[in-house]
Amino acid sequence: MDWGSNGEEPTSWEELYSINLIPSELFLKFRKEVQGLRVGLNLEFYNAPCNEFQGKLVLKPLAPERMWKFIYEPIHQDVRILSKKIPLTGYLNLQVGVGHNFQMNATGWKWKLTTCFGGDGISRIRNKTSLGVCPGVDMRFGWRADYVLPEVTGQVP
Repeated sequence: MDWGSNGEEPTSWEELYSINLIPSELFLKFRKEVQGLRVGLNLEFYNAPCNEFQGKLVLKPLAPERMWKFIYEPIHQDVRILSKKIPLTGYLNLQVGVGHNFQMNATGWKWKLTTCFGGDGISRIRNKTSLGVCPGVDMRFGWRADYVLPEVTGQVP
């Protein structure tokens, strides 16, 4: 609360913080199991930070010890092989991959550390919820909550 020296009333708690809940993505996933592989077609619609659509063809082994997945994005002409997410802690995962972009004729590798907290220098919580529509069809909703907490200042007399 702001106890200013100018005699103003303290600011209410509702004015000190803000939480903005934003639906950020909708995925429709169509899957079929073929000879030890799961073949999937993902239609991905993104709301934030900009409206975007992506289609992906995904292949991954059905074995529980699977260590990779293959992704082809026809719109971006991108092919990737990614490792499965490797848990480092309860909230931190590592994923590595190699890929080739046919538009730019570029091959490279990348790695990614992911967590549900933070991102892009903003205080943010991200989460996903999946819903099985029918056998072979899943719908995934992604949302994020951006938050600003009050600044606490003080002094010791």
